Amino acid sequence: MADIIQLLPDHVANQIAAGEVVQRPASVVKELLENAIDAGATTIKLLVKNAGKVLIQVIDDGKGMSVTDARLSFERHATSKIKVADDLFNLNTKGFRGEALASIAAIAHVEMKTKQVSDELGTLLSVEGSIFTSQDVIATPNGTSIAVKNLFFNIPARRNFLKSDTVEFRHIIDEFQRVVLAHPSINFSMYHNGSNLFNLLKGNFRQRVVNTFGGKTNEKLVPVEETTEVLAISGFVGKPEYSKKSRGEQFFFVNNRFIKSPYLNHAISSAFDGLLQSRRHPSYFLNLQVDPRSIDINIHPTKTEIKFDDEQTMYAILRAAVKHSLGQFSITPVLDFERDKNLDTPYQFNGAQASIPKVEVDRAFNPFSKANSETSSYTKPTSESWEGLYVGLESKSNTDNFSQVSYESDEMTSSIFDESTERKVHKTFQLHNKYIINTIKSGMVVIDQNRAHERILYEDYLRKTTVNEAVSQQLLFPLQLSLSTSGISMLKELHEALETTGFVFSTFTDESIELTGLPVGVKESDVSNVFDQLIHDIENEVPDVNFSISDLLSKSLAKSLAIKNGKKLERQEQEYIVNTLFSCKEPTVSPSNKTIFTTIKVDELDKKFN
Repeated sequence: MADIIQLLPDHVANQIAAGEVVQRPASVVKELLENAIDAGATTIKLLVKNAGKVLIQVIDDGKGMSVTDARLSFERHATSKIKVADDLFNLNTKGFRGEALASIAAIAHVEMKTKQVSDELGTLLSVEGSIFTSQDVIATPNGTSIAVKNLFFNIPARRNFLKSDTVEFRHIIDEFQRVVLAHPSINFSMYHNGSNLFNLLKGNFRQRVVNTFGGKTNEKLVPVEETTEVLAISGFVGKPEYSKKSRGEQFFFVNNRFIKSPYLNHAISSAFDGLLQSRRHPSYFLNLQVDPRSIDINIHPTKTEIKFDDEQTMYAILRAAVKHSLGQFSITPVLDFERDKNLDTPYQFNGAQASIPKVEVDRAFNPFSKANSETSSYTKPTSESWEGLYVGLESKSNTDNFSQVSYESDEMTSSIFDESTERKVHKTFQLHNKYIINTIKSGMVVIDQNRAHERILYEDYLRKTTVNEAVSQQLLFPLQLSLSTSGISMLKELHEALETTGFVFSTFTDESIELTGLPVGVKESDVSNVFDQLIHDIENEVPDVNFSISDLLSKSLAKSLAIKNGKKLERQEQEYIVNTLFSCKEPTVSPSNKTIFTTIKVDELDKKFN
């Protein structure tokens, strides 16, 4: 029998490896930024076009590469970071496997310009699908510039699986923020389609957080500091009142590397127990410094998952440190929740000594003496005076006879209901402030009030955005909202679509937006939650051939504004939901494809009593 196992060609092996390293344009951004940091750059510039599908370029002023190193950098597993296996457990750099550039070059057009400080001229390399097309000597600044064009040009199937530009760009911003927060001592700038989104100058960690997420972030931060033999913790957590529905502003950095850890995230959440509303998540920006030998970062291709030697100890220390900071800065509430602030000591009397009141007593006073009883305001009535109170009552009561009392009308008014017909019976009632019960001929229908209202609002908003019939309610005073730079950039792209739903924008700045009109039925207090939910939904949008921005907006608005479970509804509200739901085009499932109602027949109830 002939041999059937054979070695893959290098270009095929590179494309397979690229599938692990390069999942989307944001993966390329991460790898190129980390390479620039490892090169010792002090200033890094990121340029993106069409959410990275057309161009991703990173320019740095690092140490650059020689001609040989530049050529070898595109070979698989070519690295200067490790020489023996033990080096994997003492890493202080970002990249170390040496497969990033090889994987990127396998599925894109790559152009590299690099020059060392000691060299007079630099090197220009061009690679297309793992094939070197040119190599020239050029004049170029010190450092390295790598431009990645036409991502997945030779793998159309992978390119078709990319999401919309809005979603892909959001992932790029996420990766950019993770890198810049971990390295506040480096200057970063970012441009998208020629527009400057970020210009971050070097500074301390607090300045980097504030400059990345907007000036309003400064007042939301609570510092956390703790140093132990196991780990050192530094950074900030957000105040409970600024918690969000999404987990967007949650950052763990271990030895200046962003990681994801549900276990450590639970430690933060438990420290906020009792301080957050339901389904709200705290913000945190925490740096953890540990011994590199106590962690293993080589367990995932993206290196965002880390294995710790002693997770339980880290959990306890992290939870205690956050809880201590919340208490130290008076974030946790006092035990006396009903304390009246009006009873607090006034500022001008703080520290003053209270004067002892003087009590004067008339020691000669005798309450039983005759003189005192005569002057007393209360005199005990005698038996004669009590009898006088009832004089004339007996004769009057004998003459009064209630039989002679007349009424306005002795005729009984007829009922407004016809006694021969069945009186009106309410067919709906609410169960546990969550379900609406409606009786039908065959039994009853149990409706989830939140999902039902979400379906009603979704179809209403979808119809308005499709035919552009949305009505706006004008605000007496403009409403200003502070958002992160990435959030504002996202709303700018959705500007026209949002206006079809009834939002009216007046101005956009780098840190805030101003609204002069809202969709009918949307309260001013709900606008912030609506935009938070919208940003969260865009981040987690699933690729779909029928995807449209109108559909996404309608789903997000319906989710934000629908009646929540736990809300008590009046009878008219219950009947409105029932009647409107069954006039919808698809009343059986919510916009997220969850069951809205179920039917319980009388036969099923009868079986329960057999």
